[in-house]
Amino acid sequence: MSHLVPLADLPSPDLSDTLATLRAAAEETRLRILALLAESELSVSDLTDILGQSQPRISRHLKLLVEAGLVERHREGAWAFFRLADHSAAAKILRPILDALDRADDRLTDDRARLAAVRDQRAQSAQTFFARLAPEWDRLRSLHVSEDAVEAAIVDALGGKPIRTLLDLGTGTGRILQLLAPRAGRALGLDASHAMLAVARANLERAGLNRVELRQGDIYAPPFPRNGFDLVLIHQVLHYLDDPARAVREAARLVAPGGRLLVVDFAPHSLEFLRERQAHRRLGFARDQVAAWLDEAGLDCALTRDLAPPHGGDDQLTVSLWLGQDRRVVTDWPLAQPDREVA
Repeated sequence: MSHLVPLADLPSPDLSDTLATLRAAAEETRLRILALLAESELSVSDLTDILGQSQPRISRHLKLLVEAGLVERHREGAWAFFRLADHSAAAKILRPILDALDRADDRLTDDRARLAAVRDQRAQSAQTFFARLAPEWDRLRSLHVSEDAVEAAIVDALGGKPIRTLLDLGTGTGRILQLLAPRAGRALGLDASHAMLAVARANLERAGLNRVELRQGDIYAPPFPRNGFDLVLIHQVLHYLDDPARAVREAARLVAPGGRLLVVDFAPHSLEFLRERQAHRRLGFARDQVAAWLDEAGLDCALTRDLAPPHGGDDQLTVSLWLGQDRRVVTDWPLAQPDREVA
């Protein structure tokens, strides 16, 4: 599970904030909502199903919790998802309250049981969606080195340096988050597709990574401030894009001083069928090409590595890694936090 910010590192609320937090939490339905959000990111529909209350009533409770700074709201198309505000002053008051709740309480036990049913439904829907894509994805994976080998190369490239804030751009099924989020103080994934985020959410919940944050957004305009992350990844995404250089520039803007950007994609190839069958816009990238994009974005290309295909030949794919290192001097300034939607 991605670690929460230590309570000692959170800002201390003043008297007015403390009273507002206690008032907001001191109602049965709202406290049950907070206990559920401590387990998982949920939509209004999820909470309506779990708590057996009307959508307008649940929405009113959520609005109050958001206004009190206890809960954060973000949108995925027509959907809105809610999660605990883990980094606010209110969290310093709320976490001990939630930790003190009796998990054997009948109401909380029933809520968790219905939450498990919601998660099972998510997982089933994700499996159905992914099953439609699996044949083509399996064919693609058969053309290059195994995913285990790629993931081992990613871990090796990153080394043992601590990861405070991690962002996976184009997170897809959330696999890279499953790999690296346990090492991160905070981990987020961005994808343009609500359907793929549903798959990622189900996969992360199954892996016990309930505190990883997922956002819907455009890789060309990621909804985060500059300098927000000490590690940003773009894994097997650039070949789908019309303007991959722009995506690299936008990703580099998010890298904190001294931070890193890791790009994983294919080396140049001639498999034209991937354009038609899997919507690839670019047939791989040369080493110098991506290194130049990193340089133009203010990053030194600290590492390049090619993973040869299992059988060789023109009908196989080479996977390449590029690790960009930010040139700016590292300071003790705290990293910027990603923008948070509160209305």
